[in-house]
Amino acid sequence: MADTHFGFETVAEEEKAKRVAGVFTSVASKYDVMNDLMSVGLHRLWKRFAVGVSGVREGQRVLDVAGGSADLSRLFLKKVGRSGQVVLTDINNAMLRIGRDRLLDEGTATPTAQCDAEHLPFPDNYFDCVSIAFGLRNVTHKDAALREMYRVIRPGGRVIVLEFSRIAKPLEPFYDAYSFKLLPKIGELVANDADSYRYLAESIRMHPGQEELKKMMEEAGLEKVDYFNLTGGVVAVHRGYKL
Repeated sequence: MADTHFGFETVAEEEKAKRVAGVFTSVASKYDVMNDLMSVGLHRLWKRFAVGVSGVREGQRVLDVAGGSADLSRLFLKKVGRSGQVVLTDINNAMLRIGRDRLLDEGTATPTAQCDAEHLPFPDNYFDCVSIAFGLRNVTHKDAALREMYRVIRPGGRVIVLEFSRIAKPLEPFYDAYSFKLLPKIGELVANDADSYRYLAESIRMHPGQEELKKMMEEAGLEKVDYFNLTGGVVAVHRGYKL
């Protein structure tokens, strides 16, 4: 059995999937509150930017992978209109229920599916856009997930990846202090779960940087891959096309 990373810890691949599931089941009820606190609300601007650069238009089909509480799905639904379609997916049932229920409470019914990003249950060349926001770093085989995203987009379609990335060097000391000291404390006080937010900080450091992720997307078959650094590189939006 192969090993992989769970934060800074080396674990068996099967164990990582179970532990990641445990993290998100634990934090699901406080996920949105914690996002606002951790990013001082900036995550909402990052997500709007990602949807904006996707180029999604009315009538198109969008797949929101690891969509959780449906922040991106809600934005995409406004773009595609009544003639389009947005499919919300997540591997974690607790997170998916929150997103589905939020959309239903707002009077919006859209297809939802609990599925693994590495094995998407959708046909080839179906979607105009596939997005994944703050989910790729939790996937055990990122290369497999990127290949699946490439498979299900049609020629001319694009993949959008919004994820934590490598911050600018001068900001690293402040970011490290925040990530490893303050963030777990906030998690303990608000979500009663310091360990999950310690994992979050560690998983960000283990995730590929901007250029490495660009290369991975190209190796998955995507072309014209570019990226946009936001907030000094705290996050980056990568975009690649199927030509």
